[in-house]
Amino acid sequence: MKEDIQEILFSEEVLTKRIKELADGISKDYKGKDLVVVGILKGSVIFAAELIKNISVHCEIDFMAVSSYGNSAQTSGVVRILKDLDHNIEGKDILLVEDIVDTGVTLSYLLKYLKARKANSIEIVSLLNKQARRVADLDVKYIGFEVPDGFIVGYGIDYAEKYRNLPFVGILKPEVYKK
Repeated sequence: MKEDIQEILFSEEVLTKRIKELADGISKDYKGKDLVVVGILKGSVIFAAELIKNISVHCEIDFMAVSSYGNSAQTSGVVRILKDLDHNIEGKDILLVEDIVDTGVTLSYLLKYLKARKANSIEIVSLLNKQARRVADLDVKYIGFEVPDGFIVGYGIDYAEKYRNLPFVGILKPEVYKK
């Protein structure tokens, strides 16, 4: 798998350090609140697990699965909810955990969808932010790292369900995804 990587952007050590910093800020901001951490499957699973381990306030955990990519390198623009929340979020403070914010289309749809459920608040934490491709106007409160406009993989992020298990974040070689 590593031979398919053009460049490693963030090592496992760098990721771990930044996630602890994010968790510290989240813990301060949500002290005394009714926090529900919602991981967006599948990409956020590694980031969400590490983040939750480092959050020092009480929180519930839930997951959603949404798709707008399928096995393509480009978003289709059509968002499908594959798995919804298991619990009622009315009156709770929601923290959406995302692996990467790219175009913002999926998250924008998801925010509208969840706001109708009368949560007290909804904020976003994303390990990675790719501002260069943003088409939707989003307020991402907690950002781990800014990334360039390349095809990012690793640490939960995939291309066609591959590369999620890399312990780092890197850029996939173009010849791999343009076959």
